[in-house]
Parts: sequence; C-alpha cells; structure tokens
Amino acid sequence: MGNKIEKIKCAVSKAKPICAFIGDFVKQTSRTRLAITAWRILMVYIALQICRAIFYIYNSDLIGSIGGGEFWTLFKGSILFDNASIVYTALPFLLLSMLPFPAKIWNSKGYRNTMFWLYIIPVSIILAINLGDVVYFHYTQMRCTAEDIMFAENGNTVALMFSFMLENWYLIFVFIALVTALVYGYRRKFVAEDIFKVPARKEGVAGRKAWLNGSFLGGLSLVVVAKALVIIIITVYSIFSIRGSLTNSRPITLSNSMHYTMEPNKGLLILSNPFCIIRTLSQHIDVPAYFDEEEIEQIYTPSHYPDTFEKSEMFGLCKDYNVVLFILESFSAEHSAFLMPEAHDNGGYTPNLDKLMAEGLVFNRCYANGLKSIAAPPSIWASIPSYEYLFVLLAESVSDCRPMPRILAESGYHTSFFCGSEEGSMGFGAYAHTVGIEHLYAQEDFEANRSGDYYDGAWGIYDEPFIDYMGEELSGFPQPFFSSIFTITSHHPFNIPESAKEGLPKGTTDNHRPIAYVDRGIGRFMEKYKDEPWFNNTLFVFVADHVSSERMLERTLHEPGYFHIMGFMYTPNGKLREALCEEYKDGYNHIISQVDIMPTILGLMGNEEPYFAIGRDIFNEPDREPFALVYSGFNYLGLTDEHVVKFSRNTDSHIGVFDYDDIYQEHDLSNDVNVEHTDTLIKATMQQYYNHVSQRDFFAKEREALPEEL
Repeated sequence: MGNKIEKIKCAVSKAKPICAFIGDFVKQTSRTRLAITAWRILMVYIALQICRAIFYIYNSDLIGSIGGGEFWTLFKGSILFDNASIVYTALPFLLLSMLPFPAKIWNSKGYRNTMFWLYIIPVSIILAINLGDVVYFHYTQMRCTAEDIMFAENGNTVALMFSFMLENWYLIFVFIALVTALVYGYRRKFVAEDIFKVPARKEGVAGRKAWLNGSFLGGLSLVVVAKALVIIIITVYSIFSIRGSLTNSRPITLSNSMHYTMEPNKGLLILSNPFCIIRTLSQHIDVPAYFDEEEIEQIYTPSHYPDTFEKSEMFGLCKDYNVVLFILESFSAEHSAFLMPEAHDNGGYTPNLDKLMAEGLVFNRCYANGLKSIAAPPSIWASIPSYEYLFVLLAESVSDCRPMPRILAESGYHTSFFCGSEEGSMGFGAYAHTVGIEHLYAQEDFEANRSGDYYDGAWGIYDEPFIDYMGEELSGFPQPFFSSIFTITSHHPFNIPESAKEGLPKGTTDNHRPIAYVDRGIGRFMEKYKDEPWFNNTLFVFVADHVSSERMLERTLHEPGYFHIMGFMYTPNGKLREALCEEYKDGYNHIISQVDIMPTILGLMGNEEPYFAIGRDIFNEPDREPFALVYSGFNYLGLTDEHVVKFSRNTDSHIGVFDYDDIYQEHDLSNDVNVEHTDTLIKATMQQYYNHVSQRDFFAKEREALPEEL
C-alpha cells in the first residue's frame, strides 16, 4: 500500500511542473490582444442572440413554433449571419486588432480610445437596427434592407422604425442595457501583453554569445510567429464570415438562410442586420410603369388558371408520374449532334442524350433565362427568371411562394435535390428549401455512403458516380417523387478522372470531354436503373443551366446564341413520344425558355390549381404566344419565333430588330417589320416581373381581383 502511495506522489510531483506550465500559458494567453479581441467579439455574438430571442418572442405568431429538433439548426444558421454582420460593420476594429503594433502603441491611451469607439459605435448600430427590425418585421413581414432605407418611395422607413421603437419604448431600455453591458465588458483599461516579448539584445560578449547560439533569434522568431498567427486567424475569420465557408465561391446572401429551414419566416429569423442592408446596397428594383393594372393584366399576366386552359391531349398525360429533372452544367445546344448535326462530323459529344432526344420531345430553340448557374434553379423550378439582378441574391427571394416542387409536395410527392458540391455551396440547397424541396443530398452524404476518392479537386464529387448515387437513392424513395440534380463536372476547371479520359472525345474546347463524360454518366444511369419499378413511370426532364464558357461555333459567341441551350423531355415507356402531334415529332420548333419548363411539367402532371409563373404551358395555353425575355448584360432581348428584338430601358423602346441567322446583327429590320406588339409584350413582362418581385408576391391573383374581361 505504501509503495502505491509513493508512486502516486511521484506521479503528482512530475505532473506539477506540466500543470504549472499549462496554467501559466493559459494565464499569459488570456492577457494577449488576441484574447481580449476574441472576448469583445464574443460579447457581440451574445448581444445579437439576445436581440434574436426578442425578435422571436415579439413575432412568434408570424414565425410559428420552433421544435426542439430544429432549434440547433436555426442557431447554426444565425451564427453564420452574425459572423457576416460583425465583420461588415466592425472591419476597421478587426483590422487594427490584426496589425502587429508593439505593446507600447497598443496600450497607449490614444490607441485604446480609438479602438473603443471603432468597436462600440458600429456594434451599437448593429443592435439598434436589429431591435428596430423586431417591430418593423411585425408590420411588414420582411427584414429591413437597403431598398427600404435608400430607395423607398415614401422615404420614411427610418422614421417609421424609430416611431415603432417609441411605441415599444421598452426596447429602448433593452438597447441601453445591452450597450452598457458591452461598454463595461469591453475592459477599456485592459493592458495587453504579447505572449512572446521581443528579447532585449545584450551588449558585449553576452550579446554576441546569445546571437551565435541562436537564443536571441529564437526569441525574436517566436514574436514574429505569434504576430503572424494573429493576422492569419483574423484574416481567416473575416473570409469565413463573409463567404459562410472557406470553400464558397461567393459571399453568402439573404437566400442562404433557407438552407437551414423550409419556412421563409424562420429564414428571416436567422438573418441579422446590418447584413441585410449591406448585402442589398447595390440592388435597387426599379419597377417600370408602362401600363395601368387593368391594362397590363389583359396584355400579360403571370397568373395561370388551369381550369380555364384550352386543354390539349397532353394535359394530365403524366399524371402521378415521378419527375426526375436534370439541370446540366454548361450543356450548350452546340454540343449535340441531334440539335446541330451540321456542326458535327464526329457524332457530337452527347450521344446518350441525343438518343433520348430522338425518343422524346426535344426543344430545338430552347434558351436560358440567365448567364450564371445560380439563375437556373428559380427559372426552372419556379418560373422566375433573373434579369438585371440575380433573383436568388435579392432579399425578395426569401419569400413565401408556391412553385412546382411545393405544388407537387402538397399533392403527396416526395421531393429531393442532389448536387455533388459541398453542402450549402453556391446557395442551390438553400433555394431548394425555399421552393419546397425537403430532402437535400450533397458531397457529404455521398462520402458517408461510399468509400474512395471521388473528389474532382475543385467543386465536389465527379458527376458519374454522383448520378449513380442518386439512382440508388431514388430506388428507395416512396412514389411518386420529384427529384432534381444539378451536375457540376462540366464546369471550369473541367476536371474528369484520368481513368475516364480514354474512349471520350477530346474535342476542340476544354469542355468537350467533360460534357461527354457527364453524358456517359447519364447513359449508364439510364441503363442501370431501367428495370427499377419507378423507372418506366417517370418523366425525365433535361435542361442546361446556361451556355458553356467554352464555345466552338461562331453563332454561340453572339446574342442570342450564347443563351441557346439543350432542353428536352422523355418518358421511358414512350407515352410522351406517342402523344406528340405530327408537328412536334421532329422537335418543338417554337421559342421556349427555362421559365416555360415548370408550367409545361405541371400541365403534363394534370395540375388543376392556380399558380404563378412568368413562363407558359406550351401545350395548354395557346393564347400565350411563344416568347422569351432574357437580359444580355446590356439590353433586354425579346425572342419570338421570327425575330430577335433588342430593347433598352434607357429609351423604353426597341433599338434593333434582327433575324436569327443574322449572327453579327448587321441588318436592322426595324424599318421593315412591325414589332410594336413585341415591344408591348416586353414592357408588360418586365413590369409584371419587377412589380411582383418588389412586392414579394409569387402567387396567382385571386379571381375576383382580376378585370371582368379576363
């Protein structure tokens, strides 16, 4: 027994120096500028969460109850936006905290006072806006944005917010209490120490010895490393905060809140200001007023009422079918030998898709409604295009809506979205939740199910194995289901596995082989799962997000050619093909764009409920003529079956009319053809779009609200 006690005493005696060292290190670290900066920022997080709790309590009747299972998810999302709010507003404070000033400057009275005001003023503004939002949201059911403050027609948004605060005077006391706590907790007179101090260089023999044996340089190196570490930590924190992840391709925006919930009001709870204001500074929605309300509804309306359709034999053709929708990254029409046989003497780069086109309904003149990937999901799922601003990046996109996935979900469909990128990347999953897609599958889910290295080195999982993974999941879903996938491999830097290069055509651009690789993956998917019970009872839809950045044909370098994408529908049982009238056997030759996909699918599914859509059901709405409106980055293009009409908002009229074969647009037909009707349609479409977006109104109008003539 005594021997054991001696061993314990011996172990304790040996541990004491280690514990003492750790204790001293922690104590010393807690006195550093990094530690005090971290403490000051932590206080802001706590204050913002208190504001959010008050926001929820005040608006709980609008937001709804929060279940225990979703609390942690919402909390994680709120931290994401608090990160950005803090960095956006307290950036000068963070920059000065990062600079490697010596302790003498850092602890000087003038420097401490400067740092204090750079901290407390922005943070006070953050808290004031968030508390003002508590009441503002209750009246408007939207977060305050730059649009409300800088561009509101009545110009009194700020005055209203302060009026709301006075009516709810207790919030002023909450604000004073929070600011007082921050002032007290700031520890203004705190004297910071460097964790490693610059060694004093001794004179004479002792100094030379210290130099030669490296002790002086070693001490100096520790100081440099410590200061560099502070710079790295704050820099990484700032980048992470603005982008939401070190791997995100762009800064997070308001719509990213929907990644953490499927309910818009809970998404708005996650947000914090002034993030909402700063991220919308450059987004001013200027609603044109070409027509009065009654007149514009007669020209063009985004409200669709299936019970008034002149229904064709195609209506309800695929009722209760599953829907699998492929959004194909950068699949230009020029990649297909089926669509453009004159451009290919090698069979093209999409032989598998070409085969499906021949057995389905191909859209020969299909156009994207945007030039970026993030513009595609709203256009395809919700029939909401992007014009001068990307819709998903607008604050107004975080709104209640009833697009195709939600309509199908409400009728009993299981809904899912697959994308091989990192979860939350690019904002696709967040928007998928907005439109009613419940189940998301990303890179992390794939890696949890499969062993091996399938990462493409840039964006996520290679498409071929990820498409196969989707097939496995589909086979386990209850029917009917709606599932969409966004492919990624045919995006720059155009990486494909080394083992896949053999047998695929290299082509003439960097993207041809990746296009062929994705096409092969789709072909293998169709072959592998063709005997699954769900397969024959499925409507497959294929549509590109936009034209590839790598182009081979001259017409694709010019408008509208750089909007011309691949798009078609296919049913394995041949039902769609058999039902086509003779006119469409060789393809649908009228103009169609991404916004027409949703209404057309709903018509095939036999949907009888009213819905909002900028596009049209190509089979069942003959009164809506084939037409597409796209924004080229400079002007609007009105695409009709006959002409390309260039329209300028500066002049509110067309500035050119061209034939589709006039690639270089050298022959303006303005004096030869009458496009007054197209001008009117362009104006009406623009006015309806911007009006509905500005009002966050994405529902069909009530019947009694429509003019009697309709």
